Amino acid sequence: MSDAPSTSATRAAGPDPAGSGPGGPHGSTPEAKITSPQTKKKTVVRPGDRIFSSLASGSAVLVSVIIAAIAVFLVWRAVPALQRNTVNFLTSRDWITQDIEAMAFGVLDLFQVTVLVSMFALVLAMPVALGIAIFLTSYCPERIKKALAYVIDLLAAVPSIVYGLWGMLVLAPFLRPIAEFLNTNLGWFPLFATGSGSIIGGGTIFTAGIVLAVMILPTIAAVSREVFVQTPTAHIEAALALGATRWEVVKTTVIPFGKSGYVSGSMLGLGRALGETMALYLILRTTSEAFSWSLFDGGATIASKIALGYAEFNNNIQAGAYIAAGLVLFVLTFVVNAAARMIVAGKKD
Repeated sequence: MSDAPSTSATRAAGPDPAGSGPGGPHGSTPEAKITSPQTKKKTVVRPGDRIFSSLASGSAVLVSVIIAAIAVFLVWRAVPALQRNTVNFLTSRDWITQDIEAMAFGVLDLFQVTVLVSMFALVLAMPVALGIAIFLTSYCPERIKKALAYVIDLLAAVPSIVYGLWGMLVLAPFLRPIAEFLNTNLGWFPLFATGSGSIIGGGTIFTAGIVLAVMILPTIAAVSREVFVQTPTAHIEAALALGATRWEVVKTTVIPFGKSGYVSGSMLGLGRALGETMALYLILRTTSEAFSWSLFDGGATIASKIALGYAEFNNNIQAGAYIAAGLVLFVLTFVVNAAARMIVAGKKD
């Protein structure tokens, strides 16, 4: 009888057998429950991470400030010349800047030549660059892949003035029979109609566009190749396991995976084509005739026109006319980049 109360008291003073006490199977102590969430919220920021984050943010801000400063400079220097312009700058074909009291200059023909020669070069370069990228990533033997890729990349290292000399002295005579054939047999089509340029001399958009295509080819091919090579191996192996041929693997896995990079590389090449100066300066022959959207027209792009007018840069008003044309080119490149981003964003799965 005397042992029962002591046993009952001992059990009452001990831990809850159901496990509701701090030492039971339902969890840790109350102190652990309070401090655990606080411990998880604490993140350690290393000095290296903080420095790298600051440098990255500063670089982005610096580039944005530089671009904005360039835009402000172009507008500031172009406004005085535009105020003296007696014709519509965007729709006029004239370019008379010798007399600052009677200036008449417009960018219409320059803009049209720039767009046509750049688009012609892009149409020629894109399929060739796609074929090069596919060959190097899916078909080329390993023993020559690196060497061939290196040779193609070397095309980007050739100075533009060398391309211009090559196009004027070597390529133009070679292309003369082809140009004459196209003009004779397809002259009914506006692109191949007789234009303001000389087919015999070769100083036409046709010659300039082919040279420009060779210049932007390594850029498009390099970007496309780097994207295609990142195609997941599991996707390729799955296609092969289903019995797909090598071309079917490329068509169903490699190209869909890398199409955004291919478009981005093409727009990057187009950006270079729009701003190319020296090669087109040497090849294209200026003319006073109106631009007719023929590949056998002469003329000048915005960039080559600025290079042609360097002798007038000692006068701020005359220089302002060329700076106004440069502002149009500046805006055009922004439009191209924005369009490229929209296309790439639309192609994402």
